[in-house]
Amino acid sequence: MRIIPAIDIIDGKCVRLSKGDYTTKKIYNEDPLEVAKSFEDSGVTYLHLVDLDGAKSKHIVNYKILETIATRTRLKVDFGGGIKSDEDIRIAFESGAEQITGGSIAVTNKELFSSWIKRFGAEKIILGADAIKEKVAINGWQEESSEALLPFIGAYVAKKITYVICTDISKDGMLEGPSVDLYKKIINQIEGVKLIASGGVTTIQDLRELSAIGCEGAIVGKAIYENKITLKEVEDFIISNV
Repeated sequence: MRIIPAIDIIDGKCVRLSKGDYTTKKIYNEDPLEVAKSFEDSGVTYLHLVDLDGAKSKHIVNYKILETIATRTRLKVDFGGGIKSDEDIRIAFESGAEQITGGSIAVTNKELFSSWIKRFGAEKIILGADAIKEKVAINGWQEESSEALLPFIGAYVAKKITYVICTDISKDGMLEGPSVDLYKKIINQIEGVKLIASGGVTTIQDLRELSAIGCEGAIVGKAIYENKITLKEVEDFIISNV
């Protein structure tokens, strides 16, 4: 299982929120590149970079930070937040994104998102399926849609999407453990999905459990910033899974 540390960006700074609530913003570092390099130094290969300004404003904002990290580290960056148009996705890929994550757009403009899967390929496009009580949330998690989570994921897997990041928003940033039962349900019911768990990871044991149930990857954010999981533990986990 891949370990994918997260960097969330507001005003060019590395922050974390709780349950997607912008009023809970906590700044951890003024320099996202410094954080990215610390991950790289610990043997991490992948990075989940989220443009929270973009998610709120509904268009890509922090692409310069993406460009800086992509050109000054060897990290493979998946980038999300505010990607709503062909222009946004062009900017993201030209700024160095290895993959892009589409969440709200996959709900609000299914035709456009499906066209991206065809144009760029399933390896380049990640479905962001973020949920509140198994309903898909959109627009920086500020709105709940009418889409039920499992049928939503299943429909896109039928359209050849492969990678799915699923965040249980009630767990995100709370350091209370991930939604293992939800992830088991998705993996067991949707054949062929490469599920990336996100939200609630608190201990290295959480990562072992997510690996054991068949998650392809796990995103870790606040647990690293709050030193609940050390970068040494991340490094040892990566080495033990090579």
